Amino acid sequence: MSQEALLDLFYVAAFFGGGLFFALGPFILAFFMAPRKTRNRVGKTDQLIECGMVPIGDAWIRFGIVYYLYALIFLAFDVDVLFLFPVAMAYNRGYVIRDLVELVIFVAILSLALVYAWKKGVFEWGKKIYPRP
Repeated sequence: MSQEALLDLFYVAAFFGGGLFFALGPFILAFFMAPRKTRNRVGKTDQLIECGMVPIGDAWIRFGIVYYLYALIFLAFDVDVLFLFPVAMAYNRGYVIRDLVELVIFVAILSLALVYAWKKGVFEWGKKIYPRP
């Protein structure tokens, strides 16, 4: 292998190691910093959340999934729009008609995803009332 190929391989390994560190680092840090056993004023142990108040019962609120679907669709379109800016700058050379057709196809596929989500009722924010368990 040439010197340049080894340097490129080192860069790939460094980026992979950095990504692995950023993915697993918080879990390892939380494992070592988390308390092993907690006691509050009432004597309950292993309480999940310690906010200063003693929890009463279980969680009774059910959150609708519609908000999360809406947020995921926004995130997908946000990332795709951010992708369009550098692509539009790179496509400003040479084959203008072909590049325009490619961008129109890309936006059309995104629009189909939006139409699909609309048909599935993701954008209907009707309040749902759930019975208490």
